Amino acid sequence: MTNTTPTDNSSNFPPGFIWGSATAAAQIEGGAWEDGKEDSVWDAFAAKPGNVRNGDTPAMAVDHYHRMPQDVALMKELGLDSYRFSTSWARVRPGGGGVNPKGLDFYSRLVDELLDAGILPWLTLYHWDLPQALEEQGGWTNRDTACRFVEYAQDVYAAVGDRVRHWTTFNEPFCSSLLGYGSGVHAPGRQDPHAAIAAVHHQHLAHGMATAELRGLGAENIGITLNLSNSIPKDPSDPVDLEAARLFDSLQNRIFLDPILRGAYPEDSLRDLEPYGLHEVILPGDMEVIGAPIDFLGVNHYHDDMISGHPDTSGADGHGGGAGRHTASPWIGAEHISFPSRGLPRTAMDWEVNPDGLRTLLLRLGREYPDLPPLYITENGAAYDDTVGGDGRVADTERTGYILDHVTAVGEAIAQGADVRGYFVWSLLDNFEWSWGYDKRFGIIHVDYDTQERIIKESGLAYSRYAAAARAQSGTPAGRPAAAAPVG
Repeated sequence: MTNTTPTDNSSNFPPGFIWGSATAAAQIEGGAWEDGKEDSVWDAFAAKPGNVRNGDTPAMAVDHYHRMPQDVALMKELGLDSYRFSTSWARVRPGGGGVNPKGLDFYSRLVDELLDAGILPWLTLYHWDLPQALEEQGGWTNRDTACRFVEYAQDVYAAVGDRVRHWTTFNEPFCSSLLGYGSGVHAPGRQDPHAAIAAVHHQHLAHGMATAELRGLGAENIGITLNLSNSIPKDPSDPVDLEAARLFDSLQNRIFLDPILRGAYPEDSLRDLEPYGLHEVILPGDMEVIGAPIDFLGVNHYHDDMISGHPDTSGADGHGGGAGRHTASPWIGAEHISFPSRGLPRTAMDWEVNPDGLRTLLLRLGREYPDLPPLYITENGAAYDDTVGGDGRVADTERTGYILDHVTAVGEAIAQGADVRGYFVWSLLDNFEWSWGYDKRFGIIHVDYDTQERIIKESGLAYSRYAAAARAQSGTPAGRPAAAAPVG
């Protein structure tokens, strides 16, 4: 049953719990070649016919580059405590070369606008927009790209480090490695399992190196965001299904969690991925760099997965993309696994809806990782085919239910011991949804892609009311300034 205001679980949200929303630069900014910006891998990928649905590109997106003050005003209207955004590497260091002052100035102005509105800036350095020039030098298969990432992080810190307190190195490295270099559904569109595994490790290395550099520069609160799922064997008594669930869990979760939180790849993952070169890219000292302590872990979660080792076409893994082009399996060494349907409701992305899966996931993290830092839900949301009604409203009832049911699940996890300190709904705005182009809408704010008009959806209004009521019940003052937001 959907909650429209906090009820039984409202007291579970601690004082200072952060209620926010999130976006990504490549999906909203536009301004593709303005003020010195050059191609990212997503600009180049989208320019090739057949890679993105309807031939859509991020060149205009939702024009946030020019409409940023208006968008911040909408955040303030919604009463957001924090805004999680990403900086574009291709705007800050076009072509992977020297720093671009005009690009940095945009983010400096954004940070000032947020602080003036009493909204905490939460900055992500990498949300998949590698400069295309670096991809042409090997991209994430090239160890040197990790060094270039550190230079980029230094530039961003120099511009806004005096005002930004929360730093996320990478968003969802699963997607920019296994989907970008393995399956080819995401930019740069490669379908090479060896390249994908090299990308996994080099992104981990870049995270660790940048974490050390940012900490040395004085950054207070550094973490990473991973997209995580539950791996549920269809038949827990069937060794074939149990093995399939292990393989999925390794590739979706543990090859990301364990190096960062334990300083080592899981032993079974090392065995599984030996044929694809994982041992070859790990150099002495790498794991110590990668496993340096972080201050928070961002958790992105949209759905969980039932897994089988037997053929089953009743469901899918949700990674086929929107363009209808041939893609490879991202499940390297486990290409045979299947994703049976559980008969649950589905979003417009054909993802099953199971709010309790988020509670289960959060409790698992705390149970299996004793040194787990504080958690933040850095993305959670749903695409539905909503439209503007004759009264000018967007009555997105399904999205409203999805968001509030998942927030309720977070509250239940907190009551059962999970150390969760914030929730960011995805996404603030309808936007460029990667290979789906503009065909799928995740926003709590509707965007007319022809006129760029913004309308707050009913889901956005419901989320705003929920957050306000939760603050009131936890004793958190309304309208608290961003500077008062807790660290960690």
